[in-house]
Amino acid sequence: MLSTAQVPRQSGGLDTAQLQAIKTRQQGAWSSGDYAVVGVTLQIVGETLCEALDLKAGSEVLDVAAGNGNASLAAARRFCEVTSTDYVPALLDSARERAAADGLDIVFREADAEALPFADASFDVVLSTFGVMFTPDQDRAAAELLRVCRPGGKIGLANWTPQGFIGQLFKTIGQHVPPPAGARSPALWGDPERLAAWFGPQAASLVAEPRRFTFRYRTPRHFLDVFRTYYGPVLKAFAALEPAGREALDRDLEALVARFNRATDGGMAVPSEYLEVVVTKR
Repeated sequence: MLSTAQVPRQSGGLDTAQLQAIKTRQQGAWSSGDYAVVGVTLQIVGETLCEALDLKAGSEVLDVAAGNGNASLAAARRFCEVTSTDYVPALLDSARERAAADGLDIVFREADAEALPFADASFDVVLSTFGVMFTPDQDRAAAELLRVCRPGGKIGLANWTPQGFIGQLFKTIGQHVPPPAGARSPALWGDPERLAAWFGPQAASLVAEPRRFTFRYRTPRHFLDVFRTYYGPVLKAFAALEPAGREALDRDLEALVARFNRATDGGMAVPSEYLEVVVTKR
């Protein structure tokens, strides 16, 4: 594992205690509600990422911040040797149940994306779909992905972009419940220039392609009710506000959905841009 001296320092001037406080807060958010209710709808992203990586059967694959296991399941379906990690035990339990239901052999392990408990160059492929992007110390997390990937191996990411629907959802929430001072936006992981800064020096190639996932719900209100109940960051944002503040946030989120919604029958079909990233390590 990299020593502290070897890991690029997080910009923004946050010290270790501040970063740990943010991580604790975030872990509490992702542990609340039931992300699996939302996560299971995103399965297609894990499948398309594995295809972009051109996974080979028998490859040793690590899924980082795996949530309820979308990319883990996709890699296991391609007969890879998969290790699935997250720092929320309940999400790993959900992924474990899904793997058992599908008869897939996956190793599950609780782990922090900023301090992966694996030796250098342990995996042929390292994945993360809408997971590692939420780490508070982004530089360290990127360095960890590179560290555990073998030379010639690949890193595959799916990250929401700043301008896409989920990027704008987090921006809207931040206008009502400001993030901790100095915290970086997760949407930086959807910025090609930032990705090039993190991975470019150790990359033989880096391809970042815009993709779209469409959130499909019965109605906009159905979507908002699901996210308020099950999606930890939204649930926690509403919980932090007084009644008037909750009403204002609800109105702004409703307006955001209306701006992106392409359904014309009262339903909801909202495309959300993300970057599909494939890094080949030197």
